[in-house]
Amino acid sequence: MSIRLLIADDHAVVRSGLAMLLEAQPDMSVVDTAADGREAVEKAVRLKPDVVLMDLSMPPGENGLTATARLKELVPEINILVLTMHDDEEYLFRVLKAGASGYILKSAPDVDLLTAIRTVHKGSAYLYPSATRSLIQEFLRRAEDGEEKDSLRLLTDREQEILSLIALGYSNKEIAEQLVVSVKTIETHKAHIMEKLQLKTRPELVRYAMKKGLLDFA
Repeated sequence: MSIRLLIADDHAVVRSGLAMLLEAQPDMSVVDTAADGREAVEKAVRLKPDVVLMDLSMPPGENGLTATARLKELVPEINILVLTMHDDEEYLFRVLKAGASGYILKSAPDVDLLTAIRTVHKGSAYLYPSATRSLIQEFLRRAEDGEEKDSLRLLTDREQEILSLIALGYSNKEIAEQLVVSVKTIETHKAHIMEKLQLKTRPELVRYAMKKGLLDFA
């Protein structure tokens, strides 16, 4: 019996390319595609695919992390394999907490993607090798870390909101569009956030947001 797949990605070309690759496999069939997380959840609930290939960042629609968490609440038995460009442990932990069965980079060879699909379909977890290393490194780092001073109170509600969106992978322009403000305003808020938290890079902002639970799902 074929593995029934739903592809969720905001790029039509990516959806088409993945569909062609998967349909060419004797044990796979694509039941539908979706352009953002909200559409992916709706179609997955209705079509009950065996595996959902979920893009992590799908602006301006609902992102893959939120969609994964919602879908696992609605259909706990569904298998979700996250596709992403982000090779960062912060995203890996968010993906796992959301309930995904696997995590693979978009840059991975086709053979690895096919292996990942078959692995999660069997009920096992799949992590790309670099993600496995990140998982181990982060576990060791957390074990060594002591209690961190609660600096979250230094940020305003709007700054916390912007920090969350940055950590989810949205660009300054995309955040500005969502909040209906100028890009310059977002850049100013970002500078204030980094100054208050004494952080210098985007990965540091992402790690901070994760540790403070700013990406926790309702």
